[in-house]
Amino acid sequence: MSSLGPIPTDYTAATTAPLTWQRVVATRLSDYAELAKPRIAVMALVTVAVGYVLAAGDTWNWSGLLHALGGIGLAAVASGALNQYLERHSDARMTRTANRPLPAGRLGTGEVLGVGLVSAVFGLAWLAWLVNPITAVATALTLVLYLAVYTPLKKHTSLATTVGAVPGALPPVLGWLAAGGPLDSAALSLFAILFLWQFPHFLAIAWLCRDDYDEAGMKMLPRAAAHRPGLTGLMGIIYALALLVVSAWPRQLGLAGDAYLAAAIVLGSGYLVAAIRFWWNESIRTARGVLYASLIHLPLLLAALTWDHFRLLS
Repeated sequence: MSSLGPIPTDYTAATTAPLTWQRVVATRLSDYAELAKPRIAVMALVTVAVGYVLAAGDTWNWSGLLHALGGIGLAAVASGALNQYLERHSDARMTRTANRPLPAGRLGTGEVLGVGLVSAVFGLAWLAWLVNPITAVATALTLVLYLAVYTPLKKHTSLATTVGAVPGALPPVLGWLAAGGPLDSAALSLFAILFLWQFPHFLAIAWLCRDDYDEAGMKMLPRAAAHRPGLTGLMGIIYALALLVVSAWPRQLGLAGDAYLAAAIVLGSGYLVAAIRFWWNESIRTARGVLYASLIHLPLLLAALTWDHFRLLS
């Protein structure tokens, strides 16, 4: 007899239970949800909402916001699904992505391609019809940059991260445009904050997963800088410092006041300290520290910006 004792009855039943249609549907829905890369999509939609309410001010309404989130949300689904379709062979070679629906064989290539294309068409049509044409065009440009430029470029140069940061920084601008805001300095400030925020975050991920990326043939900076210790961390410091400076821009433009500026300085300083610690000692612990700092920094910064903006309006 095993030293672990008898297998519990409920476990035995679970492993021999028939495959019911409910379980099939639940698994299918879970795989479709995974195609959208939900954590990334939700973060993007949060920034869309921030851009929308900042541009609309006290005239914003739920109907306009929900239409913007609906159309851009479908575009986000398209982005995730088509990215996984294009990178299915690379995903199969990386531990962190091998269990995605396509490489694991739970969904077919035609099925995933269909989901991506249909989501893109309906999302862009939704935006053009119920929001405004410029938001639809800007969203289409975001998809093209992400799928047709950034995705294939990852196999050729570590500069792909810089290219990929452009579509990654556009969601708040899409929200801004959806509310009827002009492409002015205020919209650019939101873009700049998101653009710079991504680099320490992505560099930490790329360092943690450098062997995986190398196995998949992706040219990420930590692998390119393998013979120059500290370069990845130094790049993170430069971008975190630039972010700290640029985060003051909305205050100068009158989008928010001193309360936001104080929050931006505190949050940006914390992000910078995490980047410095990673540069000083590149390790799993310090790389994760940068990730945690990034995930704290952005939501709180956007919350402070939105709150202080409406405080000034009242």
